Amino acid sequence: MSNVAVFNPSQVPAFAKNRGQLSAVAKALAGGGAGAGGKNISIKGGVFRLIASGKEVAAIEERYLDVVIVNAAPKVSRVWYAKSYDGASSSPDCYSQDGDKPAPDAENPQASTCAACEKNVAGSGQGNSRACRYQQRLAVVLANDMDGDVLQLTAPATSVFGKEDGENRPLQAYARWLTAQNIDPSEVITRMRFDTKSESPKLFFKTMRWLTEDENETCQAKGNTPEAKRAVTMTFAKSAPAVAAPVEEEAPAPAPKAKKKPDPVEESDEEPVVRKEEKKPNAVPAKKSNLAAMVDDWDENE
Repeated sequence: MSNVAVFNPSQVPAFAKNRGQLSAVAKALAGGGAGAGGKNISIKGGVFRLIASGKEVAAIEERYLDVVIVNAAPKVSRVWYAKSYDGASSSPDCYSQDGDKPAPDAENPQASTCAACEKNVAGSGQGNSRACRYQQRLAVVLANDMDGDVLQLTAPATSVFGKEDGENRPLQAYARWLTAQNIDPSEVITRMRFDTKSESPKLFFKTMRWLTEDENETCQAKGNTPEAKRAVTMTFAKSAPAVAAPVEEEAPAPAPKAKKKPDPVEESDEEPVVRKEEKKPNAVPAKKSNLAAMVDDWDENE
């Protein structure tokens, strides 16, 4: 017989009763909307991996992970890579914070709006998928270390959308189930577990228990930290702009020497120019040019 406690939404703690309206986190996760270089959780390969500064520091053997969702991006975002994403790329060719239009700093925007973009059409990606992918960014703390670091989790489209099947709920279905009962996701422990039937990493979400009063105070404070706000904001390392190689300037032309009257005794310092035609007396000697035109090519760095 299982000894896992079943979450009872009717046993509402005092902090949830006195909360008032649901938070922006609840509305964002439910799909209603509202107005990086850190630590994050990766689900690559169907394994929960703790990443710090781009390096894996731990892998969790269990197929589930208990967390508290302390913040969430206001809307589902989108990203598009011209080449297949291999996990090493840092900056997409085009992306959208709100899923409506490309971000102002997108390197290669594909259309003025996401709705009009050809990369947002089914079949533009592999199989019947879209080339431009949906994702939802969350800020979470580990249930067994709520005083610890705020971690970023990027849930792919398969973990965000879809219908619930019993207790198997994708993120938006899970959030709508919570909000229908006036439960804020930042006030409970959520279990994320992998869908073992899916070929690609896909998560289901389930409520485990209410937070205690002290845990709730800790998690509400964590959700308002700069780390939590950075975790739910899309930021990418930009390619270095092309830098031009220094261009050597041409040497200035020497100032013309003042003309001298012919002097029968003193000779000119410059050798006279020899012409084929008959030399004319007292001809003004021509000067050789010492100008050098040197322009280097520009470096093109992407």
